[in-house]
Amino acid sequence: MASFAAPEPDGALSELLETTNRRYVDAKGAVQVSRKNQRVYADRLRAAESRRDVLIPEVNSIARQQYQIGDLGALGFLLSSSSSDAFWTRAVSLEEINRLHDGKLRELDEAIRTVAVQKKRIEAELRNEQNQLAVLENQKKVAAKQLDLLGGGTGINPSLSSGFVDATSARAAAAPRNASGGFSPEGCTESDDTTSGCVTKRTKHMYQEVRKAGFKRFVGCHRNGGPFEHPKGRACDWSLQKSGFSSAHNDDMRRYGNDLTAFLVRNADRLGIYYVIWYKQIWFLAGEGWHSYSGPSDHTDHVHVSMH
Repeated sequence: MASFAAPEPDGALSELLETTNRRYVDAKGAVQVSRKNQRVYADRLRAAESRRDVLIPEVNSIARQQYQIGDLGALGFLLSSSSSDAFWTRAVSLEEINRLHDGKLRELDEAIRTVAVQKKRIEAELRNEQNQLAVLENQKKVAAKQLDLLGGGTGINPSLSSGFVDATSARAAAAPRNASGGFSPEGCTESDDTTSGCVTKRTKHMYQEVRKAGFKRFVGCHRNGGPFEHPKGRACDWSLQKSGFSSAHNDDMRRYGNDLTAFLVRNADRLGIYYVIWYKQIWFLAGEGWHSYSGPSDHTDHVHVSMH
């Protein structure tokens, strides 16, 4: 069983905070799905409008032909035939014109109805997007109030501890999302590569992506007992050294923690990360920024990451 850093101050991270974050992620996913739907419907609308614009002059042309030979004029059109063969040829022509007219009218009607349907769908998606954006704003405000209880203060220097941080990070492979664009709750079903316990599929994916990005020092994920994410297989503690935990006491350790934190935060939305704590500061997805953190552990000896 892997050893761990000091217990996370999970008691301060209330169930309300997790609920806030989940609502935020669901709303954010719904906005992305809505915008994708809008693009699809806009493409269909353009195609339907283009087809409609082609059909209108075609229908008008056929209508003029039908008017010229139709109704009372149709009898004269047929009787003016010079032979029986010509009569039947003209009869067939008249029938074809009527059939073509009816077919084009149906096609035009369908194009017009499609235009109306796609416009309504776009309008509905726009309303949905606005509603979800309102939810996002509300959840951000709720999150900010709750995070203030953990120590207060926003706008923390993104370089975190003293030392540099990479300007860019590797792009992680995205974790699967549900049909609504969010992250559904997962059970602790996968073997934990760092302990004899278990983790969720999303946590294991995050762990593998972090290692692929080059962060391969000591880490512990699942642990028995205690509240919140570790026992659920939804959290990992990333040490700054090859074994055990020790507070950052040199530039290499601080740089490692900074770069790892930057990678996690920059890929949080792709990986399904809930929050990250490092060096007396917490980054919370719904809070959209850094907040000072004053829990039982100052997190100067490890980077903590929790997952949805």
